[in-house]
Amino acid sequence: MSFSIATSGLNAVTEQLNAISNNIANSGTVGFKSGRAEFAALYADSQPLGVGVTGVTQSITKGGSITSTGTALDLAINGNGFFMVRDSAGTTAYTRAGYFGTDNNGNLINNQGMYLQGYPVDANGALQVGTIGNLTISSGSIPAKATSSIDFTANLDARAEAPATSPFDPKDNTSYNNSYTTQVYDSLGREHTLNQYFVKTGENTWDVHYYMDDKPVTSGGTNQVQSLTFNSQGILTDPTGAVALSADIDGADAINIDMSYNGTSQYGSDFSVSKNKGDGYASGERTGQAIDEDGSVYATFSNGERLLQGQLVLANFTNPNGLKSQDGTTWAQTASSGAPLTGAPGSGLLGSIVSGALESSNVDLTSELVGLMSAQRNYQANTKVISTNDSMMNSLFQAL
Repeated sequence: MSFSIATSGLNAVTEQLNAISNNIANSGTVGFKSGRAEFAALYADSQPLGVGVTGVTQSITKGGSITSTGTALDLAINGNGFFMVRDSAGTTAYTRAGYFGTDNNGNLINNQGMYLQGYPVDANGALQVGTIGNLTISSGSIPAKATSSIDFTANLDARAEAPATSPFDPKDNTSYNNSYTTQVYDSLGREHTLNQYFVKTGENTWDVHYYMDDKPVTSGGTNQVQSLTFNSQGILTDPTGAVALSADIDGADAINIDMSYNGTSQYGSDFSVSKNKGDGYASGERTGQAIDEDGSVYATFSNGERLLQGQLVLANFTNPNGLKSQDGTTWAQTASSGAPLTGAPGSGLLGSIVSGALESSNVDLTSELVGLMSAQRNYQANTKVISTNDSMMNSLFQAL
């Protein structure tokens, strides 16, 4: 009986050594979770049979450190959750290893060729929340877009006096108080300059004169002028909506712009512009991709624009430790883990995305080396039992 008990101990310790060795070997594997051999006493009724390993469990919920890599499609999860990936057969797996890249078709795939899952976009670029599928980054260029709106927010100096020279003349800087230039684009992606000239006309009232490429913007045959009115607290009261501007452009469609002055103020401080944003741009070629912390995936272009391509989703489980390990870095759903709870990064209890970084293995080398020495001592103890038992058997046979 001693032989069989010691042999069971050797077998159990061998499995423990295998688990420890696997941990040490994968201490540099991204997204790897350390495993631990679980021991249990073996009995036949009340008769002891030794020890066995009931299984090797992984520390799935224990995170590893996040290390910056500088590669845009290297992703780490800061918090709870797993990336959802799917192979060509449609089998879904879950992982914390954020090695991602693109294939020839622009699909986001991991280092095992599995497709990253998320919410795709439709033909108009609208996110299709609720539909989970492969994420794809489109290739090619982005066409030019004519400027159709400008959000302009500024502070006009309430201490200013009306200009010394009248009438207004854009070539005479004594006929206006301030000016500001905004770059706009026509339907061909060509750049134009829109100049605004601010002229104080009285207490809390200003006129704005508009020039496109040094030519006046006209309305009904006359130069377009917009009045701005502020109340005694310096808040803009008129206009309440956007100002419609239109300018004819040679060889292209007319530029029609809605100029919004929402948030513009008049206080006793210098003229300053806090917001000047138009929605137009020139054409551009795709230069790369970017992923925000909420999982939004963008294609980036040479003109500085970026287009939404989708949003990756994360999955979490009621019992993550119930997941079935496939290779140490990917897991499969089981009845014990429960069904996946999916959502956008940062929502609910799901973590956020860290782009340009990877989650390291959670293996603690110091603990593993201590465990290795302890397992070796246990192995030696079991071999000593066998050798001692063998010596006793030999002595007994010699005495017969």
